[in-house]
Amino acid sequence: MSSQSQVSKYLPLTCTGHSRPVTHLSFSTIFADNSYLMISACKDGAPMLRDGVTGDWIGTFTGHKGAVWSARFSTNAALSITASADFTARVWDTYSGSLVRSLPHGHIVRTAAFCPSNSNPAFCVTSGNEKKIRIWDLSLSDAASPMLEWIGSESTIRSALWVEQSVLITTGEDMSLKWWDLRTPGKLIQNITLEGPVGQMEERDGLLVVASGSVVYIFDAARRDLFKKTPVEYNVSAATIHPSKRKIATGSTGDTWMRIHDFDSGAVLDTFKGHHGPIHSISYSPDGQLCASGSEDGTIRLWKSDIGSYGLWR
Repeated sequence: MSSQSQVSKYLPLTCTGHSRPVTHLSFSTIFADNSYLMISACKDGAPMLRDGVTGDWIGTFTGHKGAVWSARFSTNAALSITASADFTARVWDTYSGSLVRSLPHGHIVRTAAFCPSNSNPAFCVTSGNEKKIRIWDLSLSDAASPMLEWIGSESTIRSALWVEQSVLITTGEDMSLKWWDLRTPGKLIQNITLEGPVGQMEERDGLLVVASGSVVYIFDAARRDLFKKTPVEYNVSAATIHPSKRKIATGSTGDTWMRIHDFDSGAVLDTFKGHHGPIHSISYSPDGQLCASGSEDGTIRLWKSDIGSYGLWR
């Protein structure tokens, strides 16, 4: 029996607490003690902080008055940022849960991310239904207005990632993937048309992973080259690369399963069943020991990714 088949024998850990569909989740980097955090966004308007290894609830960020569509950490995880249907993005102190900054918008905010920085980030990006890309200077005591702003699409922008100090990547309902040079605001470096509706977009170790239609795209984030294109036999909602770059995990819009694909061949290695609604977001932990999935059913499930004891699995 293959090691991947043995992995499917481990029961998932189910993280409850949200009352509506989970829209997005992400992990922090690994800390010195080998621990890490997980943050989740939900249509219940209450993003949650959890221990990434066990899934145990740590706290809830309270204050949003609408669905939360995106939740991410800063590089050092000291700050968190959430994007909401209440027309705000909010920056939080991760450990105290206190609100650091509320960034006002004119419509639903679908995505928010920090500038990469080993210290507390000075800048963040937000975007959404206004089709505008905004850059905010968090060092200012009054950040009621963005420092930079431009029209980034003719339709809703669903995801924005800041992958280098001067490079931003966006995608959305126009099924395009765009690279922007922030040294010249509004300067489009490259525009790639994808083959279907875009789901989740994530970056890991320099590789950009985009779920689009029935294809998982993997790009070199900095060089903008297509690294790999993996067609699948279903509509993929989210995809994530294992840190070893040997496996890809996916969720689907058409069923409730998480599938594990071989990175090279694209073959399905395993199928994990347990959710009661489609998976909207998925991510491998930074050490690759588990994979987290957030679903329409309002739960997050942590799935064992390797054989052997780890966390609560013995």
